[in-house]
Amino acid sequence: MNIAKFQESMYKLVVETSTKLPKDVRRAVLAAKQKENAGTSAAMSLDTITNNIKMADDKVSPICQDTGLPTFKIKTPVGVNQLELKEAIRNAIVLATKEGKLRPNSVNSLTGENSGDNLGAGVPVIKFDQWEKDYIDVRLILKGGGCENKNIQYSLPCELEGLGRAGRDLDGIRKCVMHSVYQAQGQGCSAGFIGVGIGGDRSSGYDLAKEQLFRSVEDVNPNEDLRRLEEYVMENANKLGIGTMGFGGEATLLGCKVGVMNRIPASFYVSVAYNCWAFRRLGVSVDAASGEINEWMYQDGEFIDFAADEAEKETAASRSEDVITLEAPITEEKIRSLKVGDVVQINGLMYTGRDAIHKYLSDHDAPVDLNGQVIYHCGPVMLKDEAGEWHVKAAGPTTSIREEPYQGDIMKKFGIRAVIGKGGMGPKTLAALEEHGGVYLNAIGGAAQYYADCIKGVEGVDLMQFGIPEAMWHLRVEGFTAVVTMDSHGNSLHADVDKSSLEKLAQFKEPVFK
Repeated sequence: MNIAKFQESMYKLVVETSTKLPKDVRRAVLAAKQKENAGTSAAMSLDTITNNIKMADDKVSPICQDTGLPTFKIKTPVGVNQLELKEAIRNAIVLATKEGKLRPNSVNSLTGENSGDNLGAGVPVIKFDQWEKDYIDVRLILKGGGCENKNIQYSLPCELEGLGRAGRDLDGIRKCVMHSVYQAQGQGCSAGFIGVGIGGDRSSGYDLAKEQLFRSVEDVNPNEDLRRLEEYVMENANKLGIGTMGFGGEATLLGCKVGVMNRIPASFYVSVAYNCWAFRRLGVSVDAASGEINEWMYQDGEFIDFAADEAEKETAASRSEDVITLEAPITEEKIRSLKVGDVVQINGLMYTGRDAIHKYLSDHDAPVDLNGQVIYHCGPVMLKDEAGEWHVKAAGPTTSIREEPYQGDIMKKFGIRAVIGKGGMGPKTLAALEEHGGVYLNAIGGAAQYYADCIKGVEGVDLMQFGIPEAMWHLRVEGFTAVVTMDSHGNSLHADVDKSSLEKLAQFKEPVFK
């Protein structure tokens, strides 16, 4: 084995996976776009998503800033030195991180320290298997935290909100899968894909569910019962009306793949691995002697490039005459004039803040004056040039609900008027928005290149001890588009969609598979 060439092949795999969606996923996104109702927030979101895919293609930059925890699934011929392959993969990960193709995401679970190079205990995840073929099969998935946090596991029998009792049979499994789509709402960057694992134990069930995400979106399950289940879910999950980004709409689920394994009599688990629209999964076959790539996987069929007239088209929001311009510091009067559904464009300065920043601000003074300012729930991919200047390589929103314990109190403490994120927030934040005079703005999850293009400069950074994704970056923006989904009058689009989709979920309560 030429291990240097294998390392080069793994670097190519990492870069391609991070920056270019495979053909099957592109076709699924296009199908969703074609079925969405024109002029809606969901349609605007899909315009932005397809624009973002094209921008990532052209710039060879991450589709989404959250490049997740790289997970490799590898099959090797008998006799191949797996220790050498593992070291080559680790080296490729370090290089890809250094060059801004991956965000440094590896954090010590006890100290919170970011390794800075995506290495650490158990990271990246590399799972080996052996087979009798003479080449190496390497598959990689980059699954971000927003969708990873919407994974869910059910233990049958159980009671499910809206669906009632789910028993230990195919119909009980059906109910669990439908419920898994409902509970994800827009927090996992819908429209999404799900992998389902039936059986096993707590850990092997989740492994089986994730393994389904390595299947082609368009394949047909050879197990007749599972094929029927997959088709049922694809037909009916989109009737829940959750839609892209949870804004409501026709496209909620883009793919469903189900696998099954044996279990012990006492346990019956249904495990669901949720994946966002930015389904970054690729694979290669590698020559076991030369280390060179023989073939790329998931690249059969038509290639959708979202080019020219489609990719360069401005979003519906940016064309609208009804767009409201915001520039910090924002007054309470201006904020209280906004209502759910308004489209805004932000010019001026905003500050990033994620989990570490929110915890820090709850106990300390802010490093800058945040009165009237905008906080952006974002962990960007950043690179420093030779002159020591920082540049934003990818900067989409992160899932906001993690900040629910802190957000309202911090807004009132520092006078913050607007927060930007994705997926919405809960009742505590909604009450604070009404009391204090604030709004929640939903940006388009995964659109890391689209939003990076809106950032015209980095004017400073604080609290770098938390690592690049968790630091407070001072960003100068222009034309940063988002939708008001929680206003200062007690209204929440997220609560409304949750309620309506739960009502629609109840129509699937009666048995289907007997």
